[in-house]
Amino acid sequence: MAIGSGVCPDCGARSTRRHGWHERHLQDLPAQGASVTVKLRLQRWLCRNESCERKTFATQLPEVAASRARRTDRSAEVVYLFGHGVGGRPGERLIKRMGMPTSDDTILRCVKRRVKERSSEGKTRVVGVDDWAWRKGSTYGTIIVDLERRQVLDLFPERAAGMTADWLRQHPDVEIISRDRCGLFAQGAQEGAPQARQIADRFHIVQNLREAVQVQLGRAAGFSARPLLPTDGDEVASVRDKHGGAEHRRLSRMANQHSRQAAFDHVRVLWNEGRNVRDIVQQTGFDRRTITKWIRADTVPERSAAAPKTTSPRHFEDYLSRRWSEGCVRGRRLFQEIKARGYTGSFSNLERLLAKWRNPKCKKVTAASAVPNPRPVDPVTGRSISPIVAAALCIKPRGLLTANQAAKVDAMKKDWPEFATMRRLAMRFRGMLKSKSVGKLGAWLKDAQKSGLYAMQRFARTAQRDIDAVRNAITEPWSNGQTEGQINRLKALKRTMYGRAGPELLRARLLPV
Repeated sequence: MAIGSGVCPDCGARSTRRHGWHERHLQDLPAQGASVTVKLRLQRWLCRNESCERKTFATQLPEVAASRARRTDRSAEVVYLFGHGVGGRPGERLIKRMGMPTSDDTILRCVKRRVKERSSEGKTRVVGVDDWAWRKGSTYGTIIVDLERRQVLDLFPERAAGMTADWLRQHPDVEIISRDRCGLFAQGAQEGAPQARQIADRFHIVQNLREAVQVQLGRAAGFSARPLLPTDGDEVASVRDKHGGAEHRRLSRMANQHSRQAAFDHVRVLWNEGRNVRDIVQQTGFDRRTITKWIRADTVPERSAAAPKTTSPRHFEDYLSRRWSEGCVRGRRLFQEIKARGYTGSFSNLERLLAKWRNPKCKKVTAASAVPNPRPVDPVTGRSISPIVAAALCIKPRGLLTANQAAKVDAMKKDWPEFATMRRLAMRFRGMLKSKSVGKLGAWLKDAQKSGLYAMQRFARTAQRDIDAVRNAITEPWSNGQTEGQINRLKALKRTMYGRAGPELLRARLLPV
């Protein structure tokens, strides 16, 4: 390929003095399934600029292929699309069938290089920030999504306020930030974009409300310990609001042991009456393995307790009891001593154990008198309702309830005043979100504080600390729904790569083409 002159890529000087020839072999798109290689013979020139460090250079064809590339630009585009869409090894298999044999490592390098070379296009006005689990319960990262263009903007392998703040400083055009209730994101948004309006995601707010309801129901006597078999309300002694803290938990454990013994006796009576295992399973609701084990046993089997770990003070109970008998009753001192022996738990966990030892005047209560009110019973199936189900039904509007769910709600409202109070508050809060009545938020927070329910008061205090973001959640149309959708896509990509790919490749495949 003869050209009259060439331009030095370093100094830009034009040269007409030919030095020799340079050959390039470029992989191109296949023809009828057959591999195609383009062979180019390009001229090499001498640079006439004496101050230039480059002595010779070859003619470049930027419209055909990049410098030092092994394939044409149109072929590289196909390799990138395969790598971005299906990954390394699947892309290698597919692209080989097309007549463009390329290794999986080359495909992934092409994907990573393309992401590094890309530059942000246009201004970013509305972003959604959320965390994603690299390893659930252990390691979390951060994802940032453009809510207007519905595209992932960036992905971080860590969940830290500093990273979020640095990214926002590089994008001063951001006006609105939609986020969940994570304090790190609120801090990062405040530091990196103080001019932007923060919006607490409505879905996460409702989820926080549901969790508060579940916590409150779990603290209730009838929900924390229930008889394993249905009992009449007149036969069960009510201890609600009479016990609290460690004493109440002790009574609940005793009640559960008592009800388990009653369930075992009931199963044995049915078996002695000639009932078969299937009938007993249908009548009691226990699984077949439990019924079979109880039939073969003479007494109720003891539950195997797991050995305490170093995070539990019970692991050092022998040492603590010895030091306690020696007169050392200071919690901080005992905490330092067992910490030197390998304790990895918290001081508050140790204090809960010591609180029982500091209160020796606790009266022993028989198991029969410790049985609290049973959980509310499903009027259809006759089984008790768990706190998780009750909390989900508490925040669900009446129009979305099925007939069975509505019957459960009515039963719980009748038997549990706390549930009725929380449902009224929950329905008012959902109505506020739907009607965008931000003026009612202050009155709702005051009523939640005056409700006398610990979990609702705590939810109101948390919302009060983030009041501006909660108000914006009521008035603004933006939410983190699109961000959650991108996280689902991220999870799918992570699973297709079997969790072996690093954050760089995951980010490269998640960003738009």
